[in-house]
Amino acid sequence: MKSIYSIAVIGVLFLVLLFSGCTSTSSPVPAQTSVPTTAVVILSPTATPTAVPFPNALVLNEYATFGSGNEQGKVTVYRYEVKPNYNWTSPSWNSPREQAAASLPNELQRGYNTEKPKDGDTFLFLYVRVQNTGNNAVYAPSAKQFVVFSDGKAYNYSSVHSSDVVIDTVTGTQYDYQIGRGGTVGYLQPGESNKADGYLIYEIPATFSPETTYVVSNLDYQNKAVWKLG
Repeated sequence: MKSIYSIAVIGVLFLVLLFSGCTSTSSPVPAQTSVPTTAVVILSPTATPTAVPFPNALVLNEYATFGSGNEQGKVTVYRYEVKPNYNWTSPSWNSPREQAAASLPNELQRGYNTEKPKDGDTFLFLYVRVQNTGNNAVYAPSAKQFVVFSDGKAYNYSSVHSSDVVIDTVTGTQYDYQIGRGGTVGYLQPGESNKADGYLIYEIPATFSPETTYVVSNLDYQNKAVWKLG
């Protein structure tokens, strides 16, 4: 009986130990620790405004002054035209035979020659007026002193072939021939009747914008003027 009793007690103890987990061989699962996340902020780049090259530019038909004392003048760029090409004629350029074939004797045939720009370019006609407002003769700014700036690039004027060139639908003559020197500095006498008023031609990209195109002129050693086309 004692042996049967002992066996029964040992069996009960074994069952108690089994269900209490003391005999489990599995490793405990470690508690998970949450890792804090850092928010990533993406900043959009701030647009840099385009710098205006000549913030104090004059508008078309606005005058700038130059000179001093009794030798003073005023100048303006008063309008512009854009032409993909232009027609012209000149008695001193075209031969008599060519003129006779194009017109009656002693008549000037408009639009006999066609001037074309390079591919992608166009012609910009600027109209310049200079007047002596002093009492003595004054040096007038030369045609070379009027430079076109468009989209950061500079363009000089392109001269016509001679002073007697007539361009179809364009009145007047090239500005520098009016001051008598053909591209160099010339004199102007006092009075409005002696003013120089003519055109200058520039070949520039056809994609140019008047809002970003300027005419810059060093009028003399101490005066500079800038006009904005648009």
